[in-house]
Amino acid sequence: MALFEARGLTVSYRRNGISFKPFDDISFELLEGQIVDLVGPSGSGKSSLLCACARLLPEASGTLALKGVDSSSFSAEEWRRHICYVPQKPTVIAGTVRDNLLLPWSFRVRRNDNPPNDKTLCLLMDEASLGDVSLDRDAAQLSGGELARVALLRAFATKPDVFLLDEVEAALDNDSARSVSNLTRKLIGNNTACLRIRHRPPDGVADKMFRLENGKIFQLECAEARI
Repeated sequence: MALFEARGLTVSYRRNGISFKPFDDISFELLEGQIVDLVGPSGSGKSSLLCACARLLPEASGTLALKGVDSSSFSAEEWRRHICYVPQKPTVIAGTVRDNLLLPWSFRVRRNDNPPNDKTLCLLMDEASLGDVSLDRDAAQLSGGELARVALLRAFATKPDVFLLDEVEAALDNDSARSVSNLTRKLIGNNTACLRIRHRPPDGVADKMFRLENGKIFQLECAEARI
């Protein structure tokens, strides 16, 4: 059984006053432990696809399932506890690194959850090669690569089943992008999966690749994705 399934997924909205469908009736699945790259031309609907999977687009139709359970069995808030969307630009609040790592626990959806303690946060920082960054450090002093890793750690700390990463490496230099890729591979375990949008050349981290183009989705071999 697939960990995550999308069947007949369609998004339609008005663009410049005209009805527009970036994609129509597409289906795919993610297996446990998989990292899948989503590639395709700009404007093909990749970000819309991730947002639809996170139930962030009211315009989307089709069926979604997690571990065989239809998304209609979950409230929107419950669904997003399991399906975590990470946008391209990390959300940074004024305050310390700790404040930013614990941001999800300031929201209503997690108000009854116990946040991770400092020991757990430090272990996560070590995983991201950020062990020399104090939790008390002002987040405004972090580099772009450090912020991207903190945002990924923050998502991981909430323990979702599926990560949806929307070009989280886009604004980073090559070394920082590699660090984020390596961290993603570390964090995706046997009970989780990741679908990530990328425009960079393949980095050897993904288990397979999808291409979204002309409203349809196709599975690619790694060599094809370089074209």
